[in-house]
Amino acid sequence: MAIEEGKAAPLFTLNDADGNKVALKDLKGKNVVVYFYPRDDTPGCTKEACGFRDHWQEIQDADTVVLGISPDTEASHQKFRDKYNLPFTLLADPDRKVMTKYGAYGEKMMYGKK
Repeated sequence: MAIEEGKAAPLFTLNDADGNKVALKDLKGKNVVVYFYPRDDTPGCTKEACGFRDHWQEIQDADTVVLGISPDTEASHQKFRDKYNLPFTLLADPDRKVMTKYGAYGEKMMYGKK
């Protein structure tokens, strides 16, 4: 299921890299960027995360919260965050329920085949 522009985002609660629960409902009224990525510390995912980091001042000036979600563990997120000095929240979705709800996860396909 893809999210439609202008519609309310599906609510979720996930643990961050430090084991704290983060609920989307608690961010109501704020600008929130939720981005999904397949795995910590891979070339593409690192480039994406560092892009947010490198534009952090602009993001803060826009009063925006960034939440990165992947199926990695909290411990993996800690290492990834610390290695690249990521100033935003990484959330663990090990069973991919939130990723699936947002249409950000599905079976791998190669050349149109599963």
